[in-house]
Amino acid sequence: MAGRRGQESAARSRGPLWFWPAVSGSVATVAGWALGMVEPRGGFLAALWPADTSAAGSLLQMVATAAVTIATLTFSITIVALQLASQQFSPRLLRDFVRDGVTKRVLSILVATFVFAVSGLRGVNSSQPVPTLVCLVAALLGVASVGALLAFISHMARMLRVDTMMTRVHNDARRAIETFYGPYDGHGQRSPDELDLDASQGRLVCASGSGFVEVLDVGTLVAAAGDHDGLVRIEVRPGDQVTIGTPLATVWCRSEELDDAVHAAVVLNNERTIDQDAGFGFRQLEDIAVKAMSPSINDPVTAATAIGHMADLLVRLAGRHLGATLHEDEDGVGRAIVPDRDLRYYLELAAGQVARFGASEPTLIAALLRMLRDVAVACRDDHQRADVARVADLVAGEWSGDWGPTDTGMVRHHREQVTAALEGRTTDAFADRAGETRSM
Repeated sequence: MAGRRGQESAARSRGPLWFWPAVSGSVATVAGWALGMVEPRGGFLAALWPADTSAAGSLLQMVATAAVTIATLTFSITIVALQLASQQFSPRLLRDFVRDGVTKRVLSILVATFVFAVSGLRGVNSSQPVPTLVCLVAALLGVASVGALLAFISHMARMLRVDTMMTRVHNDARRAIETFYGPYDGHGQRSPDELDLDASQGRLVCASGSGFVEVLDVGTLVAAAGDHDGLVRIEVRPGDQVTIGTPLATVWCRSEELDDAVHAAVVLNNERTIDQDAGFGFRQLEDIAVKAMSPSINDPVTAATAIGHMADLLVRLAGRHLGATLHEDEDGVGRAIVPDRDLRYYLELAAGQVARFGASEPTLIAALLRMLRDVAVACRDDHQRADVARVADLVAGEWSGDWGPTDTGMVRHHREQVTAALEGRTTDAFADRAGETRSM
């Protein structure tokens, strides 16, 4: 897990919605004032705006009014999108809309247009030459605002599609996996168990605040532990909810200055983020699947699609280094032990709630078993295969006794395919009559 990259990723996600609109408004204010000072003295520049100052003032007022109207419409569309995403998909998807780059750029254009038009009005005076450049730029910004509105409507129409939402969450989770889980090579990675630590000799460092663990800055921990000739074992993981006074880490060091480094390295936030927490991506996809199976929506195809996205993420995790990691300093001395989640955690997260809420729907149970079959093929050791078999038994055990023989036979067939994949019989695991094992 890379601390510096984690902090950069978290910093990008914390960018507030108002920042770039505020910057664009400031730039527009300066530009409107500066261009108003340019006085045309005949020639091409004066010909750009042949009308008088009265027409110039009317233009600027119209552009300012239009910018406010378009901004109001944009905010209204955004609020409706937030409500739909929260009620029909998952309240944990709202962060994606707030941090959306297109929304920020559209609002920046609208704010710049309004502020530029208002600041340009101060240069409109019947006793002075017409501010030609101000009028020209204001007209261009007005056209750009209309174009931004059309682009925003098209963008929101795409974002509100459930397939787009799932793809976006899937890509974010995949990026977190590839960034913070190194490839598993079977050797060269020291286990924290080699240190044989005595917990009674360590000192607990407790949280000074509450919130979700957003970032673990491993680089800071290793450097601080090296400076004080100590060792730190982090007791929390990204995504964990921490309460004030509960343990953050165990420190083997005489100097209490290392405690301050622990508090600085474990960044808490009031909401969960996906920056170092791939599990949050699973949670969002699981929310979509569970919502899709609710009586008000009743959309098993969407739920099965969400399970397919989780299958891809689980297969990627199977080939990564999971569990606790020992981080060393430049001299090869172990300085920080950072825990992390194993494959069993992710399997239960992906299958648990979905299996319980979808127990009455055979196609959903079959989709979960297909997911486990795909993961079984990617398993690298017997421990992972045992985890897959355990979860497969739990999922298959959720089927309802009210099902007919066809549905029951389908679920049993998919369970047998999981077993075939675990035993290395890949061809048998994917064999079917007409593609049933990969269709929804």
